[in-house]
Amino acid sequence: MKHFNILNKSNRIRRILFAFVLSPVLILSSCDVLTGILNDYGTGPGLTNSEITQGLKAALKEGAQFAGENASQTNGFLDNPIVDIRILLPPELRKAEKNIRKIPLVGDKLVDDLVESMNRGAERAAKEAAPIFVNAITSMTINDAVNILKGQDDAATQYLKRTTTKQLAGKFEPEIKKALDDVGASRVYGSLKNGIEKYNKSPFSDKLDVDLKQLPELEEYATDKALEGLFRLVAIEEKKIRDNPFDYSQQIIRKVFGSVQNSQSSSSNRY
Repeated sequence: MKHFNILNKSNRIRRILFAFVLSPVLILSSCDVLTGILNDYGTGPGLTNSEITQGLKAALKEGAQFAGENASQTNGFLDNPIVDIRILLPPELRKAEKNIRKIPLVGDKLVDDLVESMNRGAERAAKEAAPIFVNAITSMTINDAVNILKGQDDAATQYLKRTTTKQLAGKFEPEIKKALDDVGASRVYGSLKNGIEKYNKSPFSDKLDVDLKQLPELEEYATDKALEGLFRLVAIEEKKIRDNPFDYSQQIIRKVFGSVQNSQSSSSNRY
């Protein structure tokens, strides 16, 4: 019996010693697996939450500044060299544009003046975007930043859209209305609607297929299209940052987006 107890104690000691020797190996192995998982599905190697947030804020400021400056320059909407963001006639008028232009003496001028004045108004109002963008960027949370970093090429742009559209519209609309009034767009729009109505009442003309009741308020329509153009410019700059982070001078942008780029490259090579 005494011999059996001695054997049991000896076996327990061996098991304890074996566990003591093996446990660091198991722990280290588990840590390696966990690190691999975090690097594959997390935020990228060597990045702190603070760095991710700083990097995303810096990138968004780049995009916001680029969009505001580009859109507010002369012909920023009317003839943008980067992307076509020209504000066209409202759809209800656009489908009858050819016929509107046929209105004797005034048709071409009414259409051209309206399109130009809407774009000039949007161009002037675009200067109001930057402070609103910056306010939304400074309010970004860590969760926002991580989700944006792991998201699609326009994830940051979509974040700005969600967080600023309402405020931008509220700020833009009065500004764009003033700009449209200053450049004569409201008057031209009214003249165009009156011209269509009179033309349709004349006995010797083919009627223009335009439902005047379906025409939007000019400032609302121009505001929506101006914001749409702004966000397209932000998205273009965001994709450039994601594709070529080392083209940017800010170290935090290079580190954060470069880390993601390297992580994605390593993942591709493994497969």
